[in-house]
This record gives sequence, C-alpha cells and structure tokens, in this order.
Amino acid sequence: MRDMKLGFRPRYSTPLQLAHLSERITRNFGEKRLTGAAFFDVGKAFDTVWIDGLLYMLTLLNIPSYVVHTISSYIRGRTFEESFQTATSFRRGMRAGVVQGGLISPFLFSLYVNDIPSPSNTSS
Repeated sequence: MRDMKLGFRPRYSTPLQLAHLSERITRNFGEKRLTGAAFFDVGKAFDTVWIDGLLYMLTLLNIPSYVVHTISSYIRGRTFEESFQTATSFRRGMRAGVVQGGLISPFLFSLYVNDIPSPSNTSS
C-alpha cells in the first residue's frame, strides 16, 4: 500500500489530496472494495507547542541567536480573551502554542513534532 501522508510537501495542495481521495473512494466503491481513511485536525495541536522547548530546539540546531530571539518575540507575549453576547472575560496570557495562520507556524510546529521520539521496535 502506498504511503499517502503528503503533509506540507511542495506541489501537493489540499484540493489535490481531496481529489485523489475522492477518485480512490469512487474506484473502490465500483470494485466493491472497502476503503478506510483517517483525518487529523491539527489546529488544536498548534496550541499545545511548548514554547521554551521549541526555542531550546532552535538553539540546538545552531539557528542564529538573533533569529531565535525574533521567533521568541513572535510567539511569546500573546494574550486572549473570550466574549459571548455582552460579556467578556479577563485578558489572559498564552502559555503555549504557535500562532495559527502565521507564515512560519507550520514550520515551527513541524519542527517541534518531528523531534518526538518514535517507539523502539526492539524487544526487551
């Protein structure tokens, strides 16, 4: 079975991936074959990035300190508040996460997630 995890690869847009999936489902349906798919919404995962850990990883990769400082100022010091009808909560500081919709956020998130160790296949 081919690996269909396309991620943030060049020339592979979301509409292209959806067209491929739709074509495969239609073909398998016509051949009376089962089709399974898993969809992951990583939008909330962007909110869980450990900022200090991410900045430490950048320094381990020998990213110049002025770049690390710029990224730090980009992701630190953010605040949020919630409102419903006429009520608004107190403004609170964000303790984790990268900016959703930011240009470098997918890169930072990918860097953070790709450092997570995989389970070992060796038996004890």
